[in-house]
Amino acid sequence: MTKRTFRVKALWDEDARVYYAESDIVGLHIEAATIDEFEDLMMDLAPELIVANHLSATDLARKPCKDLIPAILWQRPEKTPAAA
Repeated sequence: MTKRTFRVKALWDEDARVYYAESDIVGLHIEAATIDEFEDLMMDLAPELIVANHLSATDLARKPCKDLIPAILWQRPEKTPAAA
């Protein structure tokens, strides 16, 4: 089985003054004031959402764990905003 790769990118919203997620993980919606907070939320939420929204009960029952663990490509912003 080819492992699935998921993508998460943090983008900065200057008007709202938050980082938000652009991702192909169904249900992943993150907003955070700092990139570290964003990363913590992503690491907590992304694996659970992948299991809940991208794997079937049949996958979970029949496939070995090593074949179910996806790769998550995490991309930090190229530059961080200036402090307020």
